[in-house]
Amino acid sequence: MIRFSVLARPGVTHRRGVYLRRWGVAGGMAACAAAAIGMAGGGVAGSSHHNGGASAAARLGDSSTPVIRSGVGSASAMSLFGGPAVGQSCFEYPASCYAPRPLLTGYGIQALLDRGIDGRGQTVVVPEVANQPPASPPDVSDIRLDLARFDALNHIPAARLRVVTSLAGKTAPYLAGFEEVEDVEIVHAVAPEATIVVVLVPPSAGNSVADFVQALTGFLRLAVPRGDVISISASIGEHFLTPTQVAQVSAALQTARDHHVTVVSSSGDTGAASDPALGAAPVKEVSLPASDPLVLAAGGTSLALNPSTGAYSGELAWNTSAGGFSHLFSRPSYQDGVPGIGATRGVPDVAADADPDTGMALAIADGTKSYDLFAAGGTSAATPLWAGVIALADQYAGRPLGFVNPAIYRIGNSPMGRQAFHDVTTGDNSVVVVPRLITGYQASPGWDPITGWGSPNARVLVPLLAQSAHPGDGG
Repeated sequence: MIRFSVLARPGVTHRRGVYLRRWGVAGGMAACAAAAIGMAGGGVAGSSHHNGGASAAARLGDSSTPVIRSGVGSASAMSLFGGPAVGQSCFEYPASCYAPRPLLTGYGIQALLDRGIDGRGQTVVVPEVANQPPASPPDVSDIRLDLARFDALNHIPAARLRVVTSLAGKTAPYLAGFEEVEDVEIVHAVAPEATIVVVLVPPSAGNSVADFVQALTGFLRLAVPRGDVISISASIGEHFLTPTQVAQVSAALQTARDHHVTVVSSSGDTGAASDPALGAAPVKEVSLPASDPLVLAAGGTSLALNPSTGAYSGELAWNTSAGGFSHLFSRPSYQDGVPGIGATRGVPDVAADADPDTGMALAIADGTKSYDLFAAGGTSAATPLWAGVIALADQYAGRPLGFVNPAIYRIGNSPMGRQAFHDVTTGDNSVVVVPRLITGYQASPGWDPITGWGSPNARVLVPLLAQSAHPGDGG
């Protein structure tokens, strides 16, 4: 996903060799582009589900490439029968990723997929920063080719993908950076029959706080009528926004709630510190939009499971999972009575795997006959996973569940909470921002300000959500 985050993640490097950036305010997005992809004016690019080139690539891969399995990392093993060769691989020793199927099994998602609860009829909308030619891999890729390879490796149906360019203007609609690949492939793995709508925002979204807010609110206005679930990996420290800007974001989120659209957002990747902006030192606080009470905020964990069977072993709080307490929003009613939450909004609400050393394996085509396998990471990986889970719950319920936070807290507070969530009780999110130590919070039983209620056991949680979410739920 693209995150509207205002700087690179401190100290975290993607295996392509570039910092994982979001919509870096003051740092800007890394200049990215890729050649040989046509320019398009504002509008909607066609669905790759019906795209002959992408579908053909997927069909070719289906018969020639084995399913990704843990421990299979060599180029020779992955290019059996003349299929495309793998270049870099997160499965190479020491492995830093899980294949999608065991990860989905560990989170109880595969059990739903096996029953036909696969997101059909649902639409998930994600914002991504537009990229411009000229270009060259590996910094960017063609998202259609990435998906075709990902689907072929994991025996997933071809994606229903649409790209909306009206906010970004003239751009290369299928030119994707790593964050877009991460967003789209994770949503597609969790809810393979859901439609995914990518809304491109201008690269200027990272130029200033005002540009960030304009891009975020513009995206929300465009996304609400197009989807059932919105997945945002974008964050900025609360204190950088003026009261007027906060009100603008909240109004856009209220529109989503009024239209029964669920908004999921990443808590951030800077531990107890806020996402920085404009070169300013981070402070101990949480970030928007995750801190708004109308958002389902997703934190991060480090996940341990059997890489072959997906048997769940346990999770730790990922040490840079952002979380804490809002300076802007009072405690919403759905958080009343939750131990550890005081007078203000606690963040996050839930969590999922965000550690780039335990992430889902993503496929990125390099424009030739080879491809790379990289591990997903950051709360920008947890967020699309949760968006996919909500899409499954919408399908299960036969209606859009919309504002799910009250239902999440009812379930977490109930005796079924221990079955519906993997409670994460170990770890903290203290961080050092040289030369300052920002003391964070400890994971603990029940809700905590690093992992919320924990990660999903979807085979239990999804039916409970479908029963517990009510259109009239208040905040």
